[in-house]
Amino acid sequence: MSTLARTPVERLEEAWGHLDPRPAFTHLRAPETGLLMVRGRAGGSGALFNLGEVPVTRCAVKIENRRVGTSYVMGRDPRHAELAALFDALLQEGNGGESGLGGMLKQFERELSAEDNRGRARVEETRVEFFTMVRGE
Repeated sequence: MSTLARTPVERLEEAWGHLDPRPAFTHLRAPETGLLMVRGRAGGSGALFNLGEVPVTRCAVKIENRRVGTSYVMGRDPRHAELAALFDALLQEGNGGESGLGGMLKQFERELSAEDNRGRARVEETRVEFFTMVRGE
């Protein structure tokens, strides 16, 4: 689900367009947007504090073979939440092999990983190491 939620909606639309045949589906819960409180910890291990709220869109669909897919996507994009829920339902059918939807999901994972690595490299370029010199007597 994390991969589907983080994959850009354009890539999900492209994958949905290549599905043949596309399954019929009904909304169990139409895409709707709400707010979610994000919490953090000072220093990663300190006391919890409320950082703020972020918009989250959720959706639940049932495809024709009675599989139910759900999704929660950060942001306000109802189509992204709908497509993520549809692919969640389709992936439960067991056609997750390398040539099926599982291959598509692995490709999305590789793309997201490459983007994360590019971001880390950009951050690493600007890393500054601080040190303290102790004056001897």
